[in-house]
Amino acid sequence: MKIAVPKEYHTGETRVPLIPGDVKALIEKGATLEIESGMGEPIEYYDTDYIAAGAKVASDRKSLITSADIILRIRKSPLEEIKWFRQGALHISYFDPFAEKKLLDAFVSQGISAVSMEMIPRTTRAQSMDVLSSQASLAGYVAVILAAERLRKIFPMMMTPSGTIAPAKVFVIGAGVAGLQAIATARRLGARVEAFDTRPVVEEEVRSLGARFIKIDLGETGQTADGYAKALTDQQLEIQRQAMTGHCAGADIVITTAQVFGKKAPLIITKEMIAAMKKGSVVVDLAAEGGGNVEGVVAGEETIIQGVRIMGFENMPGRVAVHASQMYSRNLLNFILEYWDDEKKVMELQLDDEIIQGCLVTHKHEIFSRTLKEIMT
Repeated sequence: MKIAVPKEYHTGETRVPLIPGDVKALIEKGATLEIESGMGEPIEYYDTDYIAAGAKVASDRKSLITSADIILRIRKSPLEEIKWFRQGALHISYFDPFAEKKLLDAFVSQGISAVSMEMIPRTTRAQSMDVLSSQASLAGYVAVILAAERLRKIFPMMMTPSGTIAPAKVFVIGAGVAGLQAIATARRLGARVEAFDTRPVVEEEVRSLGARFIKIDLGETGQTADGYAKALTDQQLEIQRQAMTGHCAGADIVITTAQVFGKKAPLIITKEMIAAMKKGSVVVDLAAEGGGNVEGVVAGEETIIQGVRIMGFENMPGRVAVHASQMYSRNLLNFILEYWDDEKKVMELQLDDEIIQGCLVTHKHEIFSRTLKEIMT
């Protein structure tokens, strides 16, 4: 079975899909693996490193993809490349299928089995394949580091000859994987941290990291079967905004992490809330790529709104690309090996398996995902 790993050409993508150590593990299982020349260079892995791990190196991207049984990527393939895939090939990457109708149709037409890695179920068995959690953890860390660099204050309380410097105040909205890592990082740097989440069940985790959990009565909220926060109603969002205005106003840094997979990110911080914040404070919107939690945020840019610095940078994990690549590569390896047949030396999709049923988007000229079928039909 031939596995191909093409280069990532998406603007600003600094991560790579597979690192040499995991290439070696797949080859030891009996796979043939070929990379596009230069694939690993963004994180200083060179063709010679992959050759040493047992991989072949191709300079012709089209022939690399055309001959592959499995194609591994970080970003979804460009639409124009789908016609290069052979029928029955398996494509594994981030996909965002809810927003990619044309790409979805192309996979169906070409008879490609496409796996959306962000749709891996959040179960104990699938934990080692959970790319959303691994990358979100890094995003939460990076958000705090960038905010600390931009804030014109130090984080920790400090006793000085001229008096005591009060600790910086950080307010984290959303206590999922990214939010919890942001809390932990801010606390390690010495900040005083508050956090809010619509799920009361996460209060204990927030408090265990040394942060204060903010309680807002929104009525019935809760979380999905996969552990994600449920989308709020417009009325609940308005109640939440009103209650959070004071906490934002008192914070030096606000970090928002609220995203709803397959939908536009909810608007959490309005311009009125920004106007109430201190001049020179910093807001980091980790949902900027999905529409943003902050009114006026510009995806991929850093702007100033009424004296408040709004950071809407994209691909936060890519700012620590070495570890982001290491984690994504291992997620891919674990996913492949879960369905690897050692005797046949092939990866076999088990269509009745709960993980495959969650993340397999297309298969044999049709939409396979039950969730997508309900939306698309």
